[in-house]
Amino acid sequence: MSIKAKRLFKKLISYAGLFFFVLAVGMLWYQLRNYSLYDIAHTMLSIPIPNLLMACVACLAGYFALSLYDFLALHYVGEAKKVVWWKWMLAGMLGFAISNNAGHAVVSGGAIRYRLYTRWRIRGGDIVKMLTISGITYTLGCAAIVVIGYFLIPADFFEQSVGTNIGLNALFIGCLSAIIAYFAATIIFHKKSIKIGQLHFDIPTTKMALLQMVLGIVDGMLAGLVLYSCLRPFWDIPFGTYIGLFIVAQNTGVFSQVPGGIGVFESIFLIAVPDTVDKAAIFGALLAYRIIYYVLPLIGIGGLFFIYERWLRAHIKRILAEAKSQMANVKDKIEHLPRPHIRPRNKNRKNQPEK
Repeated sequence: MSIKAKRLFKKLISYAGLFFFVLAVGMLWYQLRNYSLYDIAHTMLSIPIPNLLMACVACLAGYFALSLYDFLALHYVGEAKKVVWWKWMLAGMLGFAISNNAGHAVVSGGAIRYRLYTRWRIRGGDIVKMLTISGITYTLGCAAIVVIGYFLIPADFFEQSVGTNIGLNALFIGCLSAIIAYFAATIIFHKKSIKIGQLHFDIPTTKMALLQMVLGIVDGMLAGLVLYSCLRPFWDIPFGTYIGLFIVAQNTGVFSQVPGGIGVFESIFLIAVPDTVDKAAIFGALLAYRIIYYVLPLIGIGGLFFIYERWLRAHIKRILAEAKSQMANVKDKIEHLPRPHIRPRNKNRKNQPEK
């Protein structure tokens, strides 16, 4: 590929997010053109308190599961003993809280992880490996949820249209093939590595691949449960059918390059909602989900990070002050040490003949 072609490709990627955002806004307007802002706000405020509490608990558990991505990645690079539990929890939760809102997970979430883990004596190359293994864990979990959801979707759902039938079957085959290929690689290429640039990536063991898939499934289920708790009062949909739709909409938002998938996630979700369901109510539930799963964790975990940074800065200042005072004491002691008596050198000694 020529240099001009590479530049054009990078520009297309950078503008893709804007294109999909505009497209999503247009689709949202078309879906909600018959509803007012009052209808949407009234619906969001009418979500029962128990449902909101359940959504908040699922969100907290979900972000704990997200922090386990970092714990698993630290074990993969063999540096788990260097980082205590509260550090990888802070890095994992904060990294995902930022990347969920800002998009571009490798850049946004990777930057904060690089800042923290290099401070905790983790090498840059190992941090890249951690980000890679975390991305694989997320993808593996999503693929597994799609495969499970395929068998839970009612048979009449496939009969709605030929396009839906073909799309769901193709998605199922693709996800199942990816899972089989990954587990086959852990068996066939056991204890081998792949070199990408200057980095050597060890092929994970089958046990680790299984842990990755389980963790990805738990994370996806908990994230879906946040929206399901808000959605349940307005749409009586089985969780098995819902979770497959949620994963498809969520991944479409991720791959659209729009920050947080905002607009894209909502438009995909509303397209799948039957016409018999109040779409203003569904959109209100989606807004509540945005606030609980995206905004609140960013504020809460960001606040913890701010407290940690202030504490670390004060700790460093205290250490420097103690070191400065100790140096002053050492200098003072040196100045008050008794000076040894030095005999004057005999100037005529060099003129004396050697014996």
